[in-house]
Amino acid sequence: MSQFQKGAAALSALQSGGGEGGNLNKIDFAKFGVGTTYKVRVLGPEDLMQYYGYGIYKKVNTFVAKNPSTRNEKGFVESDHTPWDLAEKYYRDLQFAAKDAENEEEAKKYGTEANKYSGKERYAMGFVDLTSGKEIIVDLSRKQARGVYPTIKKYEKKLGKLAFELTKTNSTGDAKDTEVSLMPIIDFEEDLSEKERANFAKFDGKEFNAKLFDDLLFEADEKTQIENLVAAGFDISLIGLSLGAGSDNEKSNEISGEETLPF
Repeated sequence: MSQFQKGAAALSALQSGGGEGGNLNKIDFAKFGVGTTYKVRVLGPEDLMQYYGYGIYKKVNTFVAKNPSTRNEKGFVESDHTPWDLAEKYYRDLQFAAKDAENEEEAKKYGTEANKYSGKERYAMGFVDLTSGKEIIVDLSRKQARGVYPTIKKYEKKLGKLAFELTKTNSTGDAKDTEVSLMPIIDFEEDLSEKERANFAKFDGKEFNAKLFDDLLFEADEKTQIENLVAAGFDISLIGLSLGAGSDNEKSNEISGEETLPF
């Protein structure tokens, strides 16, 4: 499975079943907190990129693995585990053992810990911000992206005539309840300013610049991922890792003279 799925491939991943800021040379994710609304133009139905991001809020900024794990079509890791995948697996094994022992409290505790380190399926989606007249990319969870895409599909044949309002809301304060909506703006004259109408027209006949997705995300090598685990408070000795020493598998490969491979 490729590190990043773009365009039609990302769309296929979004529509199929499955699981659930980094440095940038040309563009960064647009600020899109709860309560934010953008007036946008959608240039096409495939202006998106799928990725699996790791990170813990306020502890470790979101990153992707430089050498990603191998995932199946449902997004589950099958091989080439990253250090963060191994941390997740450590707690997931404890979770399953607790379930087998019918200890629901322990199972819930270990499941929560496992989720901290799992790679989350996310989508970078491209739009034209009509206020600035520039292309932007917003970062969405799988659930949020699936809330937006049906609107794009519904109005696919009218994208050259419709503007939209892209809004993020949360009615409970719980992060899992954050929603993103995309609503069509029907009346150009009343709901868009002269500048916004001009910015809309500026992109007539144009496609979204897909190159903006390149280098959008920070790719962390194994050493950086291990350092991030330590920063997150995980005991890396539990999965056979240490700072500066690499993994047991890595050392074995060095001794045998084989090419060093990531987890």
